[in-house]
This record gives sequence, structure tokens and C-alpha cells, in this order.
Amino acid sequence: MSKLFPAAVRQHLSALRMLLLLTVVTGIIYPLAVTGIAQAVFPGQANGSEVRQNGKVVGSSLLGQTFDLPKKNPDDADEAALPDPKWFQPRPSAGGYDPKASGASNLGPNNEDLIKTIEQRRKDVAAFDGVAPDQVPVDALTASGSGLDPHISKAYAEEQVARVAKARNLPVDQVRRLVADHVQGRNAGFMGQDRVNIVQLNLALADLAR
Repeated sequence: MSKLFPAAVRQHLSALRMLLLLTVVTGIIYPLAVTGIAQAVFPGQANGSEVRQNGKVVGSSLLGQTFDLPKKNPDDADEAALPDPKWFQPRPSAGGYDPKASGASNLGPNNEDLIKTIEQRRKDVAAFDGVAPDQVPVDALTASGSGLDPHISKAYAEEQVARVAKARNLPVDQVRRLVADHVQGRNAGFMGQDRVNIVQLNLALADLAR
């Protein structure tokens, strides 16, 4: 072999064989192995932590979403979406919970536009939930860094109980117990705060109301 090809050609052939070998190992065998293990051991996480209702995928437990009333004119892009009182509402989102528009508003705490927006949100949430403005939790007024956080604070979930119960004609205590059942404690017992996954809570609410 060494007599048939110059040294430079032999080096290129060796490099080509290594390229093909690594392509098969790292581009085919390894991805298939990892995918197979993930599907066997962690199928839920591997498929995006999907949540289902009646066998249909309705969201992901990792991504928040809006729960609005249907638009009167679906083709009107300028028509403002109104929150549906029958559902627990998420915190605000700078990107409207569009997975392709993840991110924050990038407005600082002293920005006049942000201050005005927060004050307007405070009035709107207080009127919508039937509480005093000073009872509105902070996470009902500010968006998360990603704009896709599916969690709200325990306080914000409890604030909405009376409104959801009234809109659905359900006992307040029953809806309050539903919230209590979906409270997630602090990570490792000391990091973060008690929180509620809004997607999972509303899914349970839909099952409760049937």
C-alpha cells in the first residue's frame, strides 16, 4: 500500500477513514443510543414534559400559556385578548408566551414605562380578581426573565380562588383545596419559594369542573 500511494495521499485516506468512523459513531450510533435510553428511562422529559387532556396534548409543564376568552374577531390582530375569569391566570409575559419570543422586556426598575405598566397591571388585576390593589402579589405584575415561566406564587394562586370559584359556580373551599394540592415547595427545602404550576393547576381544574 505504501508503495502504491505517496505519503500525502495515504494521510488523506487515513483522515477520510477516521472522518467516516467518527461520523457513524458520533452522528448515528451515539444519538440513537442516547435517544433510546431517554425514551426508556425518562420518556416524559424526553418528549418535552407534555401534558395531555383526553389523550390530546394541550401544553407542556415547562412552558406557561395564556388562558384568554375567545376573540370576537379571530382575524383581527389588533384586538386585545381578555383573560378568561374561569381560569387561573399566569404572570405577565413580555413575549406573550410565544416560545419563539422568549425573553424579558429589558426595562430597568426605574424605567417610567415599566412603572406605568406595573401600576396599570395592579389596577387591572385588583379589579379582575375583586381584591384591593395592595393585595396583588408582585408576580402578578412582573414578567419572568424567560417570559415562559409556568409558575405563579402560592399567594397569587390563592388570590384568584374566589374569582375562579364564582365564575365556575364551584364551592370556594373546593377550589382552594385544589390549589393547595398543587403547591410545590421550595427546591431542596430552602431554595426559591412555594409555587404553583399554572398549566397543571388549570388542567386539574378542567377535570374538576367536568
